[in-house]
Amino acid sequence: MRFIVFGAGAIGGVTGARLHQAGFDVTLIARGAHFRAIERDGLTIEDPDHTAVLRIAVAQTPRDVDWSGDEIVLLATKSQDSEAALRALAPVAGPETAIVCLQNGVENERVALRRFANVYGAVVMVPTAHLEPGSVQAFGAKLTGVIDLGRYPSGVDDRCVAIVDALTASRFISVARADVMRLKYAKLIVNLANAVDAMCGHGAASEQLIARARDEGREVLRAARIEFVAGEVEDVRGRWERLGVRDIAGRERSGSSTRQSLARETGTVESDYLNGEIVLLGRRLGIPTPVNQLVQASINRLAAERAEPGSVPAEDLLAQVE
Repeated sequence: MRFIVFGAGAIGGVTGARLHQAGFDVTLIARGAHFRAIERDGLTIEDPDHTAVLRIAVAQTPRDVDWSGDEIVLLATKSQDSEAALRALAPVAGPETAIVCLQNGVENERVALRRFANVYGAVVMVPTAHLEPGSVQAFGAKLTGVIDLGRYPSGVDDRCVAIVDALTASRFISVARADVMRLKYAKLIVNLANAVDAMCGHGAASEQLIARARDEGREVLRAARIEFVAGEVEDVRGRWERLGVRDIAGRERSGSSTRQSLARETGTVESDYLNGEIVLLGRRLGIPTPVNQLVQASINRLAAERAEPGSVPAEDLLAQVE
């Protein structure tokens, strides 16, 4: 079993590093300065107690990978990049290649199933960071994180169990889930906070904005008759305690993945597939979602302007909603 990690940022880089450290065959696909740094110096992974430099095979595109037919692709790009990534994979990987969507949101699996027969959804609850080329951080000291997975749209098979076993051997908690999309929708509700965290930081007004965005999300999912209740996903604080999340050399984790995208000035964020998913469902069902609509539009504007994280007062957004 060989793992191809497409998107070696925070989640992909840490997952690939842990699999490599456990003895699995891993190839990373990275781009730009991150690719050059890994190719030249190796991938540096930091956790609260250790720093390691790993010599992992790395490629710039799927065409640069030597495909043999037994690969499992861990798709770890941001959701807005999934279509381009899958389009690049399809000519070289073959339609039977297993695709595991290590991504937020609920659209990636559907997009992957257009081109690949064996698609798996993964619920990723792993505190990580990636802010500099060639380096990723894993903030769990006891265990790296939680990654549950199952076939899309439902079910469990032998390959799913094999991937779970590999992750379990690589310092993750991992369980095969026949109803993995229920957990992914639960994670979607949690992730509605990401853009607010990125734009506004913490505070009472931010918490109020997040609560209203999540209330809209729950209303829309209930109306759509989509199951999304999963206490194990919603218990973020309890999970962080079980993983032993701590600072790394005095540095706290730099917020949500959306906040990290703003900090790296990538120009795009994945909020169209988080808050935008609620907006889309609301429009289909005729249910207003003004909070998520405002959050989606605001974060996209900030990303395009390369604005700094925390540069928007949450009070201003609440005033616009009112």
